[in-house]
Amino acid sequence: MVPTLKLSNGAKIPAVGLGMWKVDRPHAAGLVESAVEVGYRHFDCACDYGNELEVGQGLKSVLESGKCQREDLWITSKLWNTYHAAEHVQPACEKTLRDLGLDYLDLYLIHFPIATKFVPFEDRYPPEWFYDPDSATPKIEYVPVSIRETWEAMEKLVESGLVKNIGICNFNCQLLRELLTSAKIRPSVLQIESHPQLTQENLIRFCGDEDIAVTAFSPLGAESYYSLNMAEANESVLRQPIVQEIAAETGKTPGQVVLRWGVQRGTSIVPKTSRVERLKENLAIFDFELTEEQMQNISALNLNRRFNDPGQFAEAAFNTFFPIYE
Repeated sequence: MVPTLKLSNGAKIPAVGLGMWKVDRPHAAGLVESAVEVGYRHFDCACDYGNELEVGQGLKSVLESGKCQREDLWITSKLWNTYHAAEHVQPACEKTLRDLGLDYLDLYLIHFPIATKFVPFEDRYPPEWFYDPDSATPKIEYVPVSIRETWEAMEKLVESGLVKNIGICNFNCQLLRELLTSAKIRPSVLQIESHPQLTQENLIRFCGDEDIAVTAFSPLGAESYYSLNMAEANESVLRQPIVQEIAAETGKTPGQVVLRWGVQRGTSIVPKTSRVERLKENLAIFDFELTEEQMQNISALNLNRRFNDPGQFAEAAFNTFFPIYE
């Protein structure tokens, strides 16, 4: 059994989940089935990943087979940027639920603190970043929707039973403070990029003080970004001498050492892989502990290196300068 982290309302999120970002649609259903076979119960999904229909097929298969029950699973999804206006939040959630074949989500997150112009489902789904990709000069179209408006609509999802927990992604301390001034239902989880080269210690400490759990996406850092040309192989944390040294000391792989560092510092993690042997490896991190010195040595690799930064990729890929971090 994978250990869990207790949320402020008593719910328990598995400490390791499977990230579905960049999982090709033809492989998604089978990957879900394989993951459940080896012990995964936490699946991290999103409208923008474009594979929720196929993930739903995999979930249907494992539930109908009796390999697990719905209450054994933790399914996360995310509200995309185009659906931040109050009138679009519930339809977006219901679309995700239909695709996943579920009656409720365990966790629904605001994907980015970015509100963009609405694209109807029938026009394009998922809508991705461009408002009109066929335009002569396609770009991201910002709309002035407040976080408060979006959050109040998220709260209604909890009240209606569509969602058990709500939270946010890619928020900083100030955005969190602003949200907490008006939230009737406090965020259960903040999901952020975090790995040894982006430790985000102040933000994680602030969340601890506010009883907000943290999930780290891209917990292996650069590995998730090679295929997108957003990272170079020489940036791999797995190649760092200290990580390889600790791997030799513990008898684990460099990847297991880095993932263990992630859960041992109190965050849940959602590494992505499509290989069954790696699925197993990524779960096999609870039979050893890193020493305090080893933890500190890994944390000392911090470079504040953010791979997933709209201030960089939005301009490069979507012709729009759209920073959300200073």
